[in-house]
Amino acid sequence: MRLFIAINFNNDTRSRLLALRDELQSKSVRGRFSLPENIHLTLAFLGECDGIQATTVESVLDTVNFIQFDIAVDCIGRFPGVSAKPASRGGSRNGGDIWWAGLRESKPLIALQRDLTERLIAAGFSLDKRKYNPHVTLGREVKTDDAPRSIEPFGETVTKIDLMKSERVNGKLTYTAIYSKEQIT
Repeated sequence: MRLFIAINFNNDTRSRLLALRDELQSKSVRGRFSLPENIHLTLAFLGECDGIQATTVESVLDTVNFIQFDIAVDCIGRFPGVSAKPASRGGSRNGGDIWWAGLRESKPLIALQRDLTERLIAAGFSLDKRKYNPHVTLGREVKTDDAPRSIEPFGETVTKIDLMKSERVNGKLTYTAIYSKEQIT
């Protein structure tokens, strides 16, 4: 199974993110835009895991303690360039950018992500070493004349994180929460 750990949004935040996605889509010549049910904030991408590794991740999540904290989306941005995947594996040679909604700096979010990453590495997982850049993907391979910009901030209070499974169901990319960790009280 393909796994990642994420923050899933409440209905209000999800609706506002989808409005940003829809606005971007209306200004784009083309792109692959995120499905409503797949909008999330990734904390750690684990990749292909077996059942034993999934159980290990659940155990790691059980050791992570955090208190609720606020997050706020405050900008629209893009990662320029071509898909890293070859065309035969769902990538594109036609270029386009990854467009995202960015989050305002949040020390509790960064601390949670760092703690989670350190615990997963200590448990034997190999994770991306790049600096964490919290963002919500709105679209991939997007061709548009739109420009990155600041937006009126909106957000929510984070009270749980989820272990997510990524799979194709009837040809549709589907993300399903298979384990959750609630805040400490």
